[in-house]
Amino acid sequence: MVVPMFANFYTLITRPEQAWAAIRQDEEHNSKSHLPYLLLFSLLPAVCMFIGTYWVGWSLVDRERVRLDLPSALQLSVLLYLSIIIGTAIMGFFLRWMSRTFEARPTLNQCIGFMAYTCTPFFLAGLGALYPSRWVAITVLLIAGAVASYLLYIGLPRFMRISHYQGFLYAASTWAIALLVVVTIMVSMILFWTYTLEPSYERSVQQDQGYSPREERALEPSRE
Repeated sequence: MVVPMFANFYTLITRPEQAWAAIRQDEEHNSKSHLPYLLLFSLLPAVCMFIGTYWVGWSLVDRERVRLDLPSALQLSVLLYLSIIIGTAIMGFFLRWMSRTFEARPTLNQCIGFMAYTCTPFFLAGLGALYPSRWVAITVLLIAGAVASYLLYIGLPRFMRISHYQGFLYAASTWAIALLVVVTIMVSMILFWTYTLEPSYERSVQQDQGYSPREERALEPSRE
């Protein structure tokens, strides 16, 4: 099962149009073949988030570094991992619910599997969490969103075996619901983590090895 999983990952990145046919066949033979893929690759953003917030930290002002303590970083990473899995399952449900409108008859497991593979760019974007930065996060999320949208639009007609016109409408509806689900889940996660778990921050200031102007004047020999 591991070899086909990584084979689908590689093909999805390099030849996505061919990958969706293979993924649909895997789902027909084993309706839960996507579970190892989802559970494994969802770890990537969570682990990178832990490393970035606990070891690396971020900067708010010059020479100041902010980090989370160990329990807070673990809590944030676990919540992120659970949010990804729950969000993927919810999107699979909505994908199954909308399928009747577009004359497709996938199972719930197949819909969850489709969403798990569609989220692959966001799993890879989790690498950006290794260096917590607003601009890094914006950049990687925009790129991941563009690639995931491309996978969604070309994948739905092939995976659901419907026309390209129906696939386009299906994908547009899915994209709109996905945006709502992601915002709702992530905001709920952050609010729960902030106000219920009450994270702790550690701040450190990088000391300048040089002398300040006042210290330099004090070290200068007096002139009489």
